[in-house]
Amino acid sequence: MTHQTDKSIKAIILSAGQGRRLLPLTENTPKCLLPVADKPVLVWQIDALLAVGVTNITVITGFQVGLIEDLLRQRYAQYPGIKILFNPFYEVADNLASCWIARGEMDSDFLILNGDTVIESALLHKVLNSHAAPITLSVDFKDSYDADDMKVQLDAEGWVQQVSKIVPPHEVNAESIGLIYFRDGGVQTFRQAVEEALRHPAELKSWYLSIIDRLAKQHLVNSCSVKGYRWCEIDFIEDLSRAGIIFSQ
Repeated sequence: MTHQTDKSIKAIILSAGQGRRLLPLTENTPKCLLPVADKPVLVWQIDALLAVGVTNITVITGFQVGLIEDLLRQRYAQYPGIKILFNPFYEVADNLASCWIARGEMDSDFLILNGDTVIESALLHKVLNSHAAPITLSVDFKDSYDADDMKVQLDAEGWVQQVSKIVPPHEVNAESIGLIYFRDGGVQTFRQAVEEALRHPAELKSWYLSIIDRLAKQHLVNSCSVKGYRWCEIDFIEDLSRAGIIFSQ
């Protein structure tokens, strides 16, 4: 199932962090290389992207970059479009800095994928074929949301009103899975917002979703439901076993 498109779409995978909440598993291994059903998280992501025709993939790395370079050499040597950008600030900054490192790639339609979200290619296909919008946030739904979920409020038409971990419970009606699609005007808008934000030292500790939250207030962020598709965010050790069950089916 390959996504046919006139424009080549890029993907940026944010994999700079160590994943300290997964210690001791991540003592010497970055979170993106932990195995899920016998395949590293990063391999699940790259294979899903390749399956829908996305071959221009930039992996933002930090912790144990050499191990990630080894993996890409071993598995993807025949794909020259798969490359690494190193984020030297990974110890002191959050993922907004990784977006800043990748801003040079933000010159055509692109996807951002969190380095800890395992996805299947059918989910990507759904997102790539979603209704056109400057920015499209992939969301899922459940009965209740916990403190760690990236919570989302949608309006009746599915446009994002706010996205953060601290959306008041009575306003939450979805969660972000860590996959965003930028198209047309949304590409430049996001890139400029990233560049502007990091002029302020305090923003080093920000998530890039704080920018998405701001742009949502300007009616620029639509949602795409991925309900029923396979995905799993790896934050804690129990998430690894849950992902193993989901992705060994």
